[in-house]
Amino acid sequence: MNKKTIFLFIIIALLVIFGVYKGFIQKKKPTFTLAKVSRGTVSQEVSETGTVEKGEEIKLAFKSTGKIKRTYVKVGDVVKSDDKLSELDSSQLSIQLNDAEASLAVAEADLNKLLSGASPEEIKVSQTDIQNSQIAMDTAKENLNQSYEDAVNTLDDSYLKLYNTFSAIDVIYKRYFTGSDQESIKFKDSKDFILLALNRTKSYLDIVNADNKTQNIDLALSETKASFDIASNSLAILRTVCDEGIYYSSVSSTDKASIDTQRTNINTALTNITVSQQSISSMKLSLKSAEGNLQKAQDQLALLTAKPRQEDIDLYQAQINEAQAKIDLIMEQIKESAIFSPTAGQITIIDKKEGEIAQASEGVIYLIPADPFQVKVDIYEEDVVKIRVGNPVNISLTAFPNEFFKGKIISIDPAETLKEGVVYYETTIDFDNPPEKIKPGMTADMTIIAMTKENVLVIPQTSMTKKDSKIFVQVLTGKKIEERKIETGLEGSNGIIEITLGLQEGEEIIINQ
Repeated sequence: MNKKTIFLFIIIALLVIFGVYKGFIQKKKPTFTLAKVSRGTVSQEVSETGTVEKGEEIKLAFKSTGKIKRTYVKVGDVVKSDDKLSELDSSQLSIQLNDAEASLAVAEADLNKLLSGASPEEIKVSQTDIQNSQIAMDTAKENLNQSYEDAVNTLDDSYLKLYNTFSAIDVIYKRYFTGSDQESIKFKDSKDFILLALNRTKSYLDIVNADNKTQNIDLALSETKASFDIASNSLAILRTVCDEGIYYSSVSSTDKASIDTQRTNINTALTNITVSQQSISSMKLSLKSAEGNLQKAQDQLALLTAKPRQEDIDLYQAQINEAQAKIDLIMEQIKESAIFSPTAGQITIIDKKEGEIAQASEGVIYLIPADPFQVKVDIYEEDVVKIRVGNPVNISLTAFPNEFFKGKIISIDPAETLKEGVVYYETTIDFDNPPEKIKPGMTADMTIIAMTKENVLVIPQTSMTKKDSKIFVQVLTGKKIEERKIETGLEGSNGIIEITLGLQEGEEIIINQ
């Protein structure tokens, strides 16, 4: 095989290796389309086709039941569009509105306080709390240490008292009870118990002196108390023996008094041991409480100086949104407690007087429009909930292909119309400036601007994913992708949607392919 053939084989092998690397080994970098969370306008539109008809009398009604407070027109009056014709008593709604506005102010103040952080005065107060808590804890430690030092002295004193007691009892034993009678045996057994208590007390005191740890002191106090209980009981038996049989008269009153004195000393020592244990227990509780107060003060300062968490911001923002929604609802109810003229025209009938109760959707005032032509259109039940009287409408007439006209909704029939089993509601639209040659029966294509929100956070609807009735988006943070739950508001007809919670302006999200 010549050099040229070998070189050709090498080139082919390298190409194969490179192809395998590109196709199977090298990881492809993920590609995706990003969109920024921005502020914009969301519009919800409803498009329908209707028919031009001659203007008819319009029935005007309140949307809620209530007492008519005032009527501003009489039969025959000529009115303009948006003139207030009548209104219900809305004093309770005004009170609710004041409460809702106060709640909104509090929610906004809470968020502003969270974002601005703690004031220097609040931080200073928190630092002072830490200093005072530290002093209290140091004092509690000193008190506990002092209690342990006092306990060691108590142990030393107790051992000395028990040593003297045993020495005094041993002398009495040798003087009177060296025989083999029942009383002597009982006396000797009790004396031996006292010796056992003495040795036991000495052994735990030696442990404390060798290593003055708090746990050793606690153990020594507990065991010494048990030993002194034994010694106290043994002394009581000894004193009883001295008054039994021949010993009643043979044991001197001085020796009997000596036993009584030793019993007093032992019981005093026993009380001192118990007091030491109680003092240590109390000081431990005080120290634990002081440590807890210090930790609480430190945590409070950390909380004051920490950067606000996104979930806390979201919580306060949700409270603001809730308060604002309540205000919007009440303001809408206040607005709906009045009847406004949907168009220019003349009042023909007034069916209700001031002070009377008007039922929701009950005809109160009737109006003949000034314009001779209107557009009638049937709105599907899912769309009719999006629109309201007063919504602007863009109109195009088939007969006038290159012209566009403005109008607005002047009435929505509360009664449904069934067409092939589908529910519709007849809606009347008034022209702002109808063309001169308009005729009844002409076809009109309309776009109703149902709702518009300006300067709100918006994202493309294609970036959202629904899981278990919750909405998520993927947020690109640095080089990491974070799945985040969001809450949405108005859904626009142009493919964008309002964001009410979960995202901040300027964040980048991934568009679903």
